Amino acid sequence: MPRSVHATKEYGKLRFHLSERMVEQGLNRNQIAQAIGSRFEVVDKWCSDGPERIDADVLARLCYVLECGVGDLITYEEA
Repeated sequence: MPRSVHATKEYGKLRFHLSERMVEQGLNRNQIAQAIGSRFEVVDKWCSDGPERIDADVLARLCYVLECGVGDLITYEEA
């Protein structure tokens, strides 16, 4: 039978790496928020435990500003 989220509660999670990328480039949350044209709270959520819903446009803007790919900002870890 194929995997199902109904059959298990441990299906893994997404890890967000925006903070690490910002440190590498010497940027803070205010600078990123201004550069992507978003609110500080949006960037703060990406830096802490990650957004509940991923806005593809915000993700694309982050990738553009940080000159990186989606896989540099988000990874999946199996449980």
